[in-house]
Amino acid sequence: MELQETPASAKKSKHFPLTPFRIIRGVICLSVLLSTAFVFLIYFVPVAAVLLRLFSTLYSRKVVALLFGLWLGLWPFLFEKVNETTVVFSGDKVPPRERVLLIANHRTEVDWMYVWNLAYRKGCLGHIKYLLKKSLMKLPVFGWGFYVLEFIPLERDWVVDEPVIKETLSTFTNPQDPLWLTVFPEGTDYRQVYLTHFFCYFGPLGLLYFFFTFSDEKCKASQKFASQNGLPVLKNVLLPKTKGFYACLEILRSSLDAVYDVTIAYKNQCPTFLDNAFGVDPSEVHIHVRRVPLDKIPESEKEVSKWLMETFDFKDRLLFDFIANGHFPNEGTEEELSTAKCLANLVLVMAITGIFIFFTFYSSIWGKIYVLFSCIYIASAAYFNYRPYPIFGSVNEKLNKILRMKSH
Repeated sequence: MELQETPASAKKSKHFPLTPFRIIRGVICLSVLLSTAFVFLIYFVPVAAVLLRLFSTLYSRKVVALLFGLWLGLWPFLFEKVNETTVVFSGDKVPPRERVLLIANHRTEVDWMYVWNLAYRKGCLGHIKYLLKKSLMKLPVFGWGFYVLEFIPLERDWVVDEPVIKETLSTFTNPQDPLWLTVFPEGTDYRQVYLTHFFCYFGPLGLLYFFFTFSDEKCKASQKFASQNGLPVLKNVLLPKTKGFYACLEILRSSLDAVYDVTIAYKNQCPTFLDNAFGVDPSEVHIHVRRVPLDKIPESEKEVSKWLMETFDFKDRLLFDFIANGHFPNEGTEEELSTAKCLANLVLVMAITGIFIFFTFYSSIWGKIYVLFSCIYIASAAYFNYRPYPIFGSVNEKLNKILRMKSH
């Protein structure tokens, strides 16, 4: 699949040249992002995601969303302020702090990161959850973060994944739980080169490089299947997989405010992770948002599948319009990020990191033991996807239930 946003001749060069300055700046940015993530994980996870969760899953998630939302806020700052990438929003202007199921097209390995730019503006950055490949949960630091933020690991085998999705999402049915569940119904239309190989050849930075290649074969297979089964033949997106979306919608419908249909397009060419890190691409990211109320989405699985197909047919036409016009309709629905807010967030994250780094090196032996055991716990819990059970909360809930029954 190849979305021809510009002629092939225009795609030979990046928006900005890869200069030594950009390489050094990118390495510094990545070092800051990794070090701050590591500090936040080893110091806050035992308290926010383990100890507090024993008493209340709800408040544990809110604290985790607050703390790690601060760290995730560094990424929109990197994209929009440091790299000077223009992010243009269009479509519907959505209200802040809604509880939503978000679906998006999947063009490149960094699509999911640009959803953060929308969530940051809505005060929901720490609320984002993704369905992602299970092997990514085993990555050092990044996998730990995916675990803490409760991303849902999948094997890409529906027989195996269905009970995992249902069991995990059954814990998110409380409307007070913060949630932006993001699903890419096309699945992964790229061939992954495992990050461990890059670690061997390029060192720690290799772990940051999610390198995928477009699969023309899958695009052709998708189009062939569509034509044989009377479905829309899509050029700019793949036919969506409907089972995962329906399972998510069925479990969460009663607790959601809306479904966000997000379409992402890039000026010039699709960027890679390292393009973002070094600030050479993209020049512009265009994000079209369509807010769909729950009463506009049917309830039966067959009708939901039809609705999703129609939604991706709409995305396909929307992307054709983008290719022709260079933008989506109804632009300017979101304001530019506040530089002062971004800098304040950066200073706060760096200050917290600095304090705990100082504590790590100058604390007593017990402080160092805390760090060691925190690393061991997070690594093992992320690997086995283990989460503490809210023992005290469940006991209180049972006692309250017994008291209510006696009062009746």
